Amino acid sequence: MCEAGVFVQGELLPPGQRTVRGWPVSHYGPVPRFRADRWSLQVFGATATGDKYSWTFDEVMALPTTTITVDLHCASGTTTTGHEFFGVPAAVLLELAPPAPEVTHVMAWAEYGYSANLRLADLTSARTLMATHHDGEPLTAEHGFPLRLVVPHLYGYKGPKWLRAIEYMTQDRRGFWEERGYHNIADPWTGQRHSYQEDDGE
Repeated sequence: MCEAGVFVQGELLPPGQRTVRGWPVSHYGPVPRFRADRWSLQVFGATATGDKYSWTFDEVMALPTTTITVDLHCASGTTTTGHEFFGVPAAVLLELAPPAPEVTHVMAWAEYGYSANLRLADLTSARTLMATHHDGEPLTAEHGFPLRLVVPHLYGYKGPKWLRAIEYMTQDRRGFWEERGYHNIADPWTGQRHSYQEDDGE
């Protein structure tokens, strides 16, 4: 659906989006305080083994990494371009903690119980990243330090800051904003902003 986008300063944007400068801070609730000795990243739910997996901060920092350069699209209609993120490809988790064959969706859990549901294919996309750095510097606390899920092909509410866990699910379940009227899929190229736009099965 890229042909439905508009060109702004030589860049193709999804329909209804406009570029803004900088990187605006947007989130629900307070900024959590990071304590490395109390922090972990977990994978649970319908794992292939039935086990729950957990990694300390240092163990996550030792996982394979990559760098991506992406644009970020907010459902409010703003887009910021040219973000360089460094971190752990989300697909690495599926190698370390394989899902059961019947898993179709995941829930990304963040601090304070914030959640975002994704199709399994969204998590395994080559451009979905658990970011630790932005433009060569560690993420700031306001932008999600120590770990932020970046899902650049979807609207920003699908990429929680302060990521703490991935839950494997055998059927879909709505996350925080999806329960409050936002679209369950959130594809910016088709303008999937609100739940009333959903087709059956979405």
